[in-house]
Amino acid sequence: MEYIKGENRYYVVDGDKEIAEITYSTDGENILIIDHTAVDSNYRGQKIAETLVKLVVDQAIVEGKEIVPLCPYAAKVFSRKVEYQKIQKKEM
Repeated sequence: MEYIKGENRYYVVDGDKEIAEITYSTDGENILIIDHTAVDSNYRGQKIAETLVKLVVDQAIVEGKEIVPLCPYAAKVFSRKVEYQKIQKKEM
């Protein structure tokens, strides 16, 4: 499996098949909004989606941005990971 950065998204390929993705949009220069996470049902349970969220979090940290975890899965990850909450945008 390979994790690849695209335009406003990260995605995962296994061979020549795309099996997962996370997408985000921007709000101004300092906010990333995670709006969608999906993993092919045959690949669930392997922490792929959690890794995708971490990739966006790492990007936000490097770029000095905050994140709005709009996607229900991303919101769930943010609620469990205290270290992510420090870059979570509290109000829009």
